[in-house]
Amino acid sequence: MKVATSRNIRHLSLEELQDFFEQEGEKKFRAKQVYEWIWLKQAQDFEAMTNLSKDLRTKLSSHFTLPALHIDTTQISSDGTIKSRFRTHDGNFVEGVLIPTESRTTACVSSQIGCSLSCKFCATGYMDRKRNLDYDEIYDEVALINKQSEKEYGKKLSNIVFMGMGEPLLNYKNVLKAVEKIASPEGMGMSPRRITVSTAGVAKMIRQLGDDQVKFKLALSLHAANDAKRHEIMPINDTNNIKSLIEALNYFYKQTQNEITFEYILFKNFNDSIQDADELIKIYRQVPADLVNIIEYNPIDAANFSKPDEITTEKFMQHLEKNRVNARLRRSRGKDIDAACGQLANK
Repeated sequence: MKVATSRNIRHLSLEELQDFFEQEGEKKFRAKQVYEWIWLKQAQDFEAMTNLSKDLRTKLSSHFTLPALHIDTTQISSDGTIKSRFRTHDGNFVEGVLIPTESRTTACVSSQIGCSLSCKFCATGYMDRKRNLDYDEIYDEVALINKQSEKEYGKKLSNIVFMGMGEPLLNYKNVLKAVEKIASPEGMGMSPRRITVSTAGVAKMIRQLGDDQVKFKLALSLHAANDAKRHEIMPINDTNNIKSLIEALNYFYKQTQNEITFEYILFKNFNDSIQDADELIKIYRQVPADLVNIIEYNPIDAANFSKPDEITTEKFMQHLEKNRVNARLRRSRGKDIDAACGQLANK
């Protein structure tokens, strides 16, 4: 029977676990075994720790909790994309996506249950933010999607993008701790250079990333290249205007030398003109960005946006390329199961 003071065992350091075992009169090396089970082997309960005695497993369950994320349901797209809805220990839901291509398998993960930013084109933005995900829950997302990748495609994840539900920089400590665990040899051992954190633009926290000397890549969801239009679709622009974001991105790059990407969804008759492209070019030239991802808009029930026709999109891309912008058109994946960019809403 669990006592009221039970702690999440994954919130203990290895040293704290070792102290616990010594106090309980157990061998100190047991702590390393348990630590491997909860991070390297991703055990979802104490009974899975088969090299521990039954008595020791019972003792662990009486002192600690192991509130792992579990897959509630999955959907598979016609293009091979897999969307999973995860159930948290307190009965909430959050979504993550496995995106396979010939050269890579990418996990698109969430950092919050819902979102508080209310971006007008994003399904998650129409949900309430219920809470932040803990770092171990984010780790679980990646671990479970990695298992899907191995099972369905015979290879481990090659990349992780924090582009799912929520604003990662408003769950700063948990996101950084999750990345630390994912990159650790005691965890998944993935290079931080294969991880991209995408933000709607929190200038103060972008600067903090620079101060913290993070190793991962950063993407800014720009989506409009002047303040008036960006304010219309992204209320966060009220307190984080484009000028402040340019300054923060330059500070981040000066501190880290890490890759920066701009994300730009094309909306029909809103931000898809040649004048819009020129404004985007002007911003691109003020930041040491490696890439501009031009993204197809994916319709959601709550918004009236639509994507431009192929001719308009092609003209926009050609104008960027003519002006020496490294731009790539990112085609939608998983649209038929509401798994594409901007569509995650626990449907």
